[in-house]
Amino acid sequence: MEVYTLIAAKKSTSSLWRDLFRDKYLYLLALPGLLYFLIFKYIPMWGVTISFMDYSPYLGFFQSKWVGFEHFERFFSSPDFFLLFRNTMAINILNLVFFFPMPIILSLLLNELKHMAFKKAIQSILYLPHFLSWVIVVGISFLLLSQSQGIINKLLVENGFDRIGFLTEPGLFWGILTLQSIWKEVGWGTIIFLAAIAGVDPQLYEAAKMDGANRLRQAWHVTLPAISNVVIVLLILKIGHIMDVGFEQVFLMMNGAVSEVADVFDTFVYRTGIQQGQFSFSSAVGLFKSFVGLVLVIGANRLAKRMGQEGVY
Repeated sequence: MEVYTLIAAKKSTSSLWRDLFRDKYLYLLALPGLLYFLIFKYIPMWGVTISFMDYSPYLGFFQSKWVGFEHFERFFSSPDFFLLFRNTMAINILNLVFFFPMPIILSLLLNELKHMAFKKAIQSILYLPHFLSWVIVVGISFLLLSQSQGIINKLLVENGFDRIGFLTEPGLFWGILTLQSIWKEVGWGTIIFLAAIAGVDPQLYEAAKMDGANRLRQAWHVTLPAISNVVIVLLILKIGHIMDVGFEQVFLMMNGAVSEVADVFDTFVYRTGIQQGQFSFSSAVGLFKSFVGLVLVIGANRLAKRMGQEGVY
């Protein structure tokens, strides 16, 4: 029995080396990407150990005191935790509900355009905001929504209405962030969905036409089911980032009047880690975010597989 096991192991090893030699150019092509993830993603994971230390830059990793879960206990017992959790989840749920479907809807509309020159022009216009920094997007928002100099408030006053404090009203803050995200990223988000739609078998549309389906029915019964796997994969990845709001956007839009609804995990990490130098504590907060994201991705992926979809892995 041991002889057969040894022979099988040798065959497996020789087969592995044979496959590596056969596809050596493909592996060489993938090598820069593998090195990137190894150097900039996996090796830095060693740094998460400071979440369990009272880390001091002067003492380093090996001399700093080990404190276990002390930082996590402090964070979970802090009154800031529920506020940060509420704001982060609310902003991301709004993005998930209103932003995520928009690229799908827009892709279906673009797919119905038959004049290629007009279609490409529209796509270029829609892609443009993606390349603008959040500083510019927030600057445009201030020009439009400022209570004293904003264009919208000037129009309201000219028509006999009172000024509205769009930027200082807590009830409007989450909605403004969602609208900014939609305007900036909805066009760029259509790229993957348009590529998926391009791969749909044209014969399916011909069969639907023969059955009397109009364009709306074709989109509902042919296009959407055909790209459902892509939608599910992107939804799972989106759920995995549900604890990430986007520091730059929130930080630039944040002010004292809306701090109760604007303070999220990312701004809290910046404030405690960068401004106050609490490296271990802020690292623990970041590790908590990553852990929640990992759990959500695994759970969403299993749910997708139970529903008959491919999932991420």
